[in-house]
Amino acid sequence: MSLESDMKLLSQVPMLSDFTEDKLRLLAFSSETRTIRDGQRLYATGDRADSAFVVSLGKVQVFAGSDMEKPAAVVGPGHMLGELALIVEGARGETAVADGAVTYIQIRRSLFHRMLDEYPDIARSLHSRIAAGLTDTMADLMTVRGRLDRLG
Repeated sequence: MSLESDMKLLSQVPMLSDFTEDKLRLLAFSSETRTIRDGQRLYATGDRADSAFVVSLGKVQVFAGSDMEKPAAVVGPGHMLGELALIVEGARGETAVADGAVTYIQIRRSLFHRMLDEYPDIARSLHSRIAAGLTDTMADLMTVRGRLDRLG
């Protein structure tokens, strides 16, 4: 894929949608594009999480934990996997496997952190986006808790 097509793809990822064209260009230029074959793992449960992956072509099956029976999700172009790894250190909680040939853009945490340092507006926007997501998640959890309380 070309730099321009990578930029267009990255601009469609919700976490990156506030990036200006120049910032997208820097991110696309500094990231790595890779291809894997059908059945190859992008990463496995327990692996060190030091980067995120944006699917460019193909589909990726995501398996929860070590359960490889049935995928919890199947994602395609424009989907970012492992976005939390861009923010904090940790281990992968799922396994991602290519469903056919897959091309993806790998964004390393170190690159993302350099961009946050260099462009504080990205950090502010990301902070707001994460805070809103946590607020929504807490509201959803309270709804579930209410339903469980009514059952028990």
